[in-house]
Amino acid sequence: MMPTWRAAALLALGAVVNLVGAVTVPAWPDAWLGAAIALGAVLVLSILDGLLAGAAGDVLLSRSGDTQTRLGESATVLLSVTNAGVRTIRGEVRDAWVPSAGAVPYAHDILVDPDTTVELPTELSPTRRGERRAVRVTIRSYGPLGLGFRQTTRRAADALTPPWTVTVLPRFDSRKHLPEKLSRLRIIDGLVVTRGRGQGTEFDALREYVIGDDVRSIDWRSSARRHDVLVRTWRPERDRRVLCVLDTGRTSAARISGERGADEPRLDAAMDAALLLATLATYADDRVNLLAIDTRVRVAHTSGSKRTAQSRLITALAGLEPSLVETDWERVAAEVLRRERRRALVVLFTALEPGALAEGLVPILPLLVARHRVVLAAVHDTALDDLAVRRGAVSDVYTAAAAERALADRRRIRAALTRFGVEVVDEPVQMFAPAVADAYLRLKAAGKL
Repeated sequence: MMPTWRAAALLALGAVVNLVGAVTVPAWPDAWLGAAIALGAVLVLSILDGLLAGAAGDVLLSRSGDTQTRLGESATVLLSVTNAGVRTIRGEVRDAWVPSAGAVPYAHDILVDPDTTVELPTELSPTRRGERRAVRVTIRSYGPLGLGFRQTTRRAADALTPPWTVTVLPRFDSRKHLPEKLSRLRIIDGLVVTRGRGQGTEFDALREYVIGDDVRSIDWRSSARRHDVLVRTWRPERDRRVLCVLDTGRTSAARISGERGADEPRLDAAMDAALLLATLATYADDRVNLLAIDTRVRVAHTSGSKRTAQSRLITALAGLEPSLVETDWERVAAEVLRRERRRALVVLFTALEPGALAEGLVPILPLLVARHRVVLAAVHDTALDDLAVRRGAVSDVYTAAAAERALADRRRIRAALTRFGVEVVDEPVQMFAPAVADAYLRLKAAGKL
């Protein structure tokens, strides 16, 4: 049992009365004796009040509510408090979560009669992806006078706390571009079917010739057998393979300005673009796989049915974090070649850093390009453009020169990648995800997957 602030206030009031009485009343007892009596009385009352408080160990706890939410959104978790004792419990419940869960309120005032249950809602506004866990529920039970309380110890609170985890999924802000990309995909499919054969398309069926058909699509042998002019129709490429490779090395931890104005890791922008690309490719009946890797494989996701592909991919990316190591591009190439034995579209989500790519990626590019179609997608940090145009003080000129040199190095490494046959997507974060999707649609329309 511990005294509360009310006990301290009562003790202070007794001290004031004792002091005033000692000064104004001649027959007042000794001041020190009066103080001791007041202190003893308050302590006795506090102990008795604490003994009359409901036992915190008689409380049963359980949880219900949301188990998933998306970064930037909120989730609500209910803590059910059941009083299994014989005394009313009046006090405070502190439901502690990890700091990045953004739990509010931190404490709840309760009044629970015997054999009754109350539900305490906690709203979570997470600031990070991954699993956000409940830490500890601490119960403080006050006596009827509010002078003393009982509180669960740390060990008892840990045993009493019901486990609960809320999985925070990554943002998918680029889904706003999905209707427009799906419309373009349907247009591409329609153009290929009605206008004849396109490069890399597949034979679908024969039909009678109509005015406007490409004469090059006439099947002369079938026409001779049927005594009518028949043309071949071609359907878009289906069941192609798309592999999204997320670089989770040190360069993915760099922070760039996002669509909401706040800085976010480069990896988050890459995941957003990969989700849009994977969703679009799934609707196009292509098979999408994902690989997150630096010096070891972090995530290896295989696509499922169209209905569950997006949710499974988002869940697989929820706990992915950058690693402060240099990416092993030889390991990356070996994993890509091992996992994709058929020709596939390999999209490398990484940073366009001349030093890292020139020493790591460029030497192994011939192995990848010989087997697969390779696209390198990198977020362009507009801060470099802003620094390159700064003028004024001498320090600004030196800063602009350094930024211009960095931009020139990026242009050189981009030209080198292009000579190897790699298509490079280098766009600001606001246009990055749709630019990656556009590159996929261009390749699909040309039959180059």
